Amino acid sequence: MQIVSSVKDRANSIKIRAGRVDKFVKISLGIWALFVGLLFPLIVIFILFKESKLAIDTFGLLRFLLNPNWDPVAGDFGGLTMVVGTLTSTFLAMLIAAPVSLGIAIFITELSPKWLKPIISTAVELLAAIPSIIYGMWGFLVLAPVMGDKVEPWLQDKLSHLPIIGQLFSGIPTGVDVLTTSLVLSIMIIPFMASVVRDSFNMVPSIMKESAYGLGATQWEVIRHVVIPYTASGIAGGLILATGRALGETMAVTFVAGNNPQIPKSLFDSFTTITVALANQFTEADTGLYLSSLYLLAFILFLISFILLAVAKYMILRLEKRWKT
Repeated sequence: MQIVSSVKDRANSIKIRAGRVDKFVKISLGIWALFVGLLFPLIVIFILFKESKLAIDTFGLLRFLLNPNWDPVAGDFGGLTMVVGTLTSTFLAMLIAAPVSLGIAIFITELSPKWLKPIISTAVELLAAIPSIIYGMWGFLVLAPVMGDKVEPWLQDKLSHLPIIGQLFSGIPTGVDVLTTSLVLSIMIIPFMASVVRDSFNMVPSIMKESAYGLGATQWEVIRHVVIPYTASGIAGGLILATGRALGETMAVTFVAGNNPQIPKSLFDSFTTITVALANQFTEADTGLYLSSLYLLAFILFLISFILLAVAKYMILRLEKRWKT
């Protein structure tokens, strides 16, 4: 009886200590989760909005967004050229990177020989580890001359006479423009999206694919109707991660965009983005209005990122729900 009582006491003691540990972990994680949740209003309200209030009061948010002028000497500031440049380069980069990343993930998980999978996976992960400034230097010193001397003149010769899309290939090919910037950005974000999508594909239960094969499905049908619908949330995560990276990229874009505050009418036009303007001009802001306008640009970039990522997440979730039903 004493032994049984001793064992029960020890079990109760362990249970009490385990409960205390669980409670401590729960409280600690809750505090950190609350802290992360508070970062959003702290950044938006107490930093960006507060510092940009002078520019908002002076120009108005809508007028600032629609004004293409950026003249620090005259004190006339507008963010239209930077906003258009940011959205254009991000859209083109995602247009290139999304199908390539999906194809890489499909090849690694479904088509590649076993001996080749770790080699390609490691190469993709190494690309993600390269600093952005290296991509920018490579884009400016290597890719831009090739684009300006060979690729862009060829594209202009073949496509500039076409209706509607021909305007996109007008202008003087220099290699420091929208097209080169979008290519560099796409190369930068491909590893991030491909890695996330690959890991999602690896989580598909083998029994689901084997069942589809047993019903007579081809390999492409299994990928299209089983793998992709099952991993829709993972694909959404990769898309969101890549979009956020493209929107916030600074150094690589600084090298190859041209830093010209104009709305690009062609893929061969130089342009600028919000991040480039902030990086180049923040230390040069010598008036309160100038500095406040830069803060307003940062505030607008924050809102653009939040809205785009929220819409993308909502659309992907609806698509995932439709696939599952």
